[in-house]
Amino acid sequence: MSEQQRARRPGGRSARVGAQVHQAVTDLISECGYGNFTVGEVAARAGVADSSIYRRWGSLENLLTDVALTRLNTQSPMPDTGSLAGDLRTYAAQVAREITGPDGPAVLHLAVALSSSGQQGLLAGADLRAERTRQLQSMLDRARDRGERAPGAFDVLDHILAPMYIRVLFGMVPLTPDYIDGLVDRML
Repeated sequence: MSEQQRARRPGGRSARVGAQVHQAVTDLISECGYGNFTVGEVAARAGVADSSIYRRWGSLENLLTDVALTRLNTQSPMPDTGSLAGDLRTYAAQVAREITGPDGPAVLHLAVALSSSGQQGLLAGADLRAERTRQLQSMLDRARDRGERAPGAFDVLDHILAPMYIRVLFGMVPLTPDYIDGLVDRML
């Protein structure tokens, strides 16, 4: 394979298939709701074989968890602005854009559904919470290392993320910059 051919395939076939499968899941959640589609339907929508999905993710719950975590990590990475207030404002604005964007409500519904569905779903929901809590904790630890007083990760979840999630889940949008900044100000 020439250098030019490699340059046209950033991430290669595996990354492309992963993106197609993730988009298929997001679309199906938007159209059908959580728990109302199968691996076969995801595979058909993505244009891949069922076996490809099982080989890569093992189960529908693992795939759904991967979709939710990937979206969280890609769309709402932990900022490092140099101050806790700046980090929290930037992070909250990123999350607000993600959960109110075209696929945001579907991914948010997925995260909620994973957290409340059966034993496998409970494990998947716990994985989502653990990963997001770990990331929040790294931001809060950086603030403490700078000498700032920082809340706990669950306080950020309770006082910044939960109100935004509830508003989106119940159709109480838009999430304005003033509303988001108010959440951060009350938290701090």
